[in-house]
Amino acid sequence: MSLRRILEDLVSGRISVEEAEKRIKLYSLENIEDIVRFDLGREVRRGVPEIVFAEYKSCGLLERIIDRILDRDGRVILSRLRDEHYGLIERYSREYDVLVNRVGRIAVIRRKGYAVKETGGRVGVVAAGTADIPLAEEARVIVEELGCRTTCVYDVGIACFLRTLDAVKKLVKEDVDVAIVIAGLEGALPSVIASFLDIPVIGVPASKGYGLGGRGLSALFSMLQSCTLGVLTVNIDNSVGAAVAAALIANRVARYRNR
Repeated sequence: MSLRRILEDLVSGRISVEEAEKRIKLYSLENIEDIVRFDLGREVRRGVPEIVFAEYKSCGLLERIIDRILDRDGRVILSRLRDEHYGLIERYSREYDVLVNRVGRIAVIRRKGYAVKETGGRVGVVAAGTADIPLAEEARVIVEELGCRTTCVYDVGIACFLRTLDAVKKLVKEDVDVAIVIAGLEGALPSVIASFLDIPVIGVPASKGYGLGGRGLSALFSMLQSCTLGVLTVNIDNSVGAAVAAALIANRVARYRNR
């Protein structure tokens, strides 16, 4: 059933507003060549657009996915891009607004005139070291596409505690609703940051480090075992999951703050 048919049934009185809402939330699963099934109604239900994980997709398949989502939604977010994807994405700049962040390996393509609605949500994004900045930038772009304002503080690992305290002060000054904190090695930064704040802290263990546990396991275990209450942990390098969770929290806070 198409969205148009649902709206026609609503206008004609054949279905109620409640029934129309339910159908809209369920209608938009689409197949692309029986390979990809996209939940194009996710933004209607959750306020979260489809974020395409591009890393293992060919340019040809990625192009078909982009075209389908742009046709339906007017915007597509592409994460974990490979070098060969950038040429394809740049070709869309002739007809669309294109934002490319090579550091974060992420891009956003929007229909001309598409405006991201600011929600009033406030999210802090903190990176322990310069090696963690790609994950931080990926999170920042997604959080901002979900309508939030970001406060970013990079290279503030606990090896120099004064920098960590400066980061805490900035988050307090900007009155953020939630913080994403990315760290590799021993992964202690989220626990330290959370010990100073009265907001949820989402820890992202980064796959940066040395030797045993150096691909993010040590950081993951450290964050999971945090003795600082209020630290939530996502999987290794899962800055996308952290960004969406942070935006959902911040947008919920903003909704009630603005009432």
